[in-house]
Amino acid sequence: MKTSWLKALALSVGCAVAASAANTYTIAVIPKGTTHEFWKSIHAGAEKAKLELAASGITVNVIWKGPLKEDDREQQIQVVENFIGRHVDGFVLAPLDSRALVAPVETAARGKIPVVIIDSGIASTVPSSFVATDNREGGRIAARNLGRLLGGQGNVIMLRYAVGSNSTEEREAGFLEVLQKEFPAIKLLSTDQHAGATRDTAKQVSENLLNRFGREVNGVFACNETSATGMLLALRDAGLAGGKVKFVGFDSGEALNAGLLAGDVQGLVVQNPLNMGYLGVKTLVAVLRGEPVPARIDTGVGFVTKENFNDPALADIVHPPLDKYLK
Repeated sequence: MKTSWLKALALSVGCAVAASAANTYTIAVIPKGTTHEFWKSIHAGAEKAKLELAASGITVNVIWKGPLKEDDREQQIQVVENFIGRHVDGFVLAPLDSRALVAPVETAARGKIPVVIIDSGIASTVPSSFVATDNREGGRIAARNLGRLLGGQGNVIMLRYAVGSNSTEEREAGFLEVLQKEFPAIKLLSTDQHAGATRDTAKQVSENLLNRFGREVNGVFACNETSATGMLLALRDAGLAGGKVKFVGFDSGEALNAGLLAGDVQGLVVQNPLNMGYLGVKTLVAVLRGEPVPARIDTGVGFVTKENFNDPALADIVHPPLDKYLK
């Protein structure tokens, strides 16, 4: 009798432990970089998902780790490989390069570690889902607004970001598509220069462009936070800010928001990185629990000007509540 009771107790405890384990997951969230405001918003979104899941009885241990600089492909690959070795339950990954990260992602999949890609696409069908902005549409939005600001006339510079970055290459393609199709009287002065991973490299490239084309240029598009911030600084130094050269950037951030309100930036195409990080984690947990998920999740894109900057609907984008989720 006593033996049967002990067996029953052991079985009960074993089932409870199994149920507890089934509701606990360790997830690595790996951004392209860790210093810029965009990635801090992604991190905040991941923590928001963790808190929401905890309220429903699901424990998620979020490990946030990525390269310091957004051009360090080798370091990002090493981070992924390290987490594969640690046998985490899954990855949420923003790949620095659409091809360089394919091998480690497919290695994870062979090890039964699911991967959800966020922000920037990858040349593989292995990931369980892709959670991101429609970046090509974001580029189209930038072109239409810059074209209107110029009245369909003038000369434009497009500052690229980095070779292999799928998200920004999509923006660049969308921008060129619409500008050439809908604004044929606008001349493209330069479209082949890359800003690089930091605002310092972006500023240097921007200065070179403005030194060459400063007397001709009427409008500029820069395709991410760092390239836009570097261009903003260069326009100011060249005396071309304040609307003398119409400037449309991509992404929100403290420096860009201040530039918008000061009249040095005429508009920003904005994503929702908080929502991206949130949905990345939520989607991966759904995958781990055997639930169906969409292959593609669009996190939205919009356009912010000085006039609509304080719209409550844009609050989480232009003023992400980082302090609420990042302790």
